[in-house]
Amino acid sequence: MTNPLLFLLAAATLVAIPGPNHLYIIARSAAEGRRAGFASALGVETGTLIHVAAAAAGLSAVIAASATAFGVLRYAGAAYLIYMAYRTLRGGGDDETPELRPQPLRRVYADGALVNLLNPKVVLFFLAFLPQFVDQHAGAVPLQILVMGLVTTLIGVVSDFAYVLAAGSVGRWMRERPSFRRRQRLATGVIYLGLGAAAALAGPGPRKTA
Repeated sequence: MTNPLLFLLAAATLVAIPGPNHLYIIARSAAEGRRAGFASALGVETGTLIHVAAAAAGLSAVIAASATAFGVLRYAGAAYLIYMAYRTLRGGGDDETPELRPQPLRRVYADGALVNLLNPKVVLFFLAFLPQFVDQHAGAVPLQILVMGLVTTLIGVVSDFAYVLAAGSVGRWMRERPSFRRRQRLATGVIYLGLGAAAALAGPGPRKTA
């Protein structure tokens, strides 16, 4: 790895800036509480670990280079996010208590993993970012990518948990006020719809993902 300190600074900066994964985690934390937020964050980072393994094995490059594979990934991710928006907007309970019904934590975890796995921008992120710090003379390139990916994932966990704590506090305040419940549910559904649209429109260029 070339210049580890520069890599750490760059990774921390890129990961900490709010992106699609953070928006998903914030929406989940605000709507269902911190436990759901932590479960969704762990799911997202589990997806990141799979992306890291794929990048180290060269699979990410194959997906990015194939218009068909990239398109399938893109539209599958968009469809799943739109399905989550539908599930959120129609599952709000009756008119007197229009709140979100908490999902089992294993479902929340699985949702987080799928949202990240089906996000084509994450594939492009690892293709654009990690190779910049690979040292061709420092040993096996896949191992370097794997190590840098693990470090990036750990930074992502810390960043995600910080967003969970902040959004969970705001969400609890909102849930204690019935007048905000419908707005909260609608806002969560709109966020999922927006993320689905962003995934569907994801282009071939590398962008911020975490």
